[in-house]
Amino acid sequence: MANPTQASEAAAPAGTAAPAAAPAAGGLNFKAVLQEMIRRNGSDLHLKVGRPPTVRVDGELESLELTPLRPEDLKTLAEQLMTPRQVKQFADEKECDFAIGVPGIGRFRVNVYQQRGSLCYAMRAIPYQARTIHELNLPTVLEEIAMKPRGLVLVTGVTGSGKSTALAAMLQHVNENRHANVITIEDPIEFLHRDINCHINQREVGTDTATFGQALRRVLRQDPDVILIGEIRDIETLDTALKAADTGHLVFSTLHTMDATQTINRVLSFYPPHQQAEVRFSLASALQAVVSLRLVPRSDKAGRMPACEVLINTAAVRDNIRDMEKMLNIPDLIREGAVQYGMQSFDQSLMQHYSRGAISYESAVFYATSPAEFALRVQGVAGTSDTSWSGFEGESNS
Repeated sequence: MANPTQASEAAAPAGTAAPAAAPAAGGLNFKAVLQEMIRRNGSDLHLKVGRPPTVRVDGELESLELTPLRPEDLKTLAEQLMTPRQVKQFADEKECDFAIGVPGIGRFRVNVYQQRGSLCYAMRAIPYQARTIHELNLPTVLEEIAMKPRGLVLVTGVTGSGKSTALAAMLQHVNENRHANVITIEDPIEFLHRDINCHINQREVGTDTATFGQALRRVLRQDPDVILIGEIRDIETLDTALKAADTGHLVFSTLHTMDATQTINRVLSFYPPHQQAEVRFSLASALQAVVSLRLVPRSDKAGRMPACEVLINTAAVRDNIRDMEKMLNIPDLIREGAVQYGMQSFDQSLMQHYSRGAISYESAVFYATSPAEFALRVQGVAGTSDTSWSGFEGESNS
């Protein structure tokens, strides 16, 4: 049975080059597989015993025309990629996260896990250079959000929706337009940021700090202006993020939630009922914005387009978060704040992309939060007093 606990003590450290030499006949040529993944513009690579390497391209899985993988192929790969510390972690937990860099190809976030007694790999391609907000087709209001002097900014979405990429673009905007001390705490480090105008320190859990909790307890002593927390996973991380945002720091982080309303509910759900009134006030004070993402297949060319919901913490939003007597009314507040504050709902974002011909009607309806309402809007059925869609509709949606 393939098991990385038997890996060589001379394994290369995470972040170094993967082996370039071709393996023995019938084995896995790992570098060639990565090159093919990049050639196809794939986002993820899956390696599993009994199947050929499989790449995710524009959201769909494509198997490469190679022989099915054998247990010894994946065991050998573990021996080449994992450090002794990672080998021990896998032996204890049966899964491990790390990142590797392959010169001339790119960086990859790697998750090794076990299924039915054999090894599996999930690898996410990470560009060497973070793309800009404009290049990613994200709304320009994200540039304003990124330049806020303080507060908590949450980027949310399901796995593979572009959270890390959007967060890297916002940090890149900060790096180009502020003179700030930036501390990131990641597990593992994904995008590498070089200093432009900012002083950026990227800390990887397990390599630069023992645990997330330890790094978070000390981050406020490191004179940060901007703090990036890879993901809010527990109440300790959330407490630190809220405290830092409330004491004059700009804090970026991610959550696995579908939209702004679910994000606020998820934050509150970290705490027991008797603390939620206090947490509502804390969140209402600290929150700057929630940016939620969904990736939609393009119809005009290959690739996907980000549908983006943006919630800005205006006075009306703060009052709604604080009020224990009322249900969250975030969708209405987003629509009402579209013109004045640059907020937008998923359906407004989809309408904008559809009106420009970037996505199909079928995709827009499929990814819409309210498909029936969206379909009526496309047909021109709407109240005459409803101006919240102004600027999102074009002439092509009639």
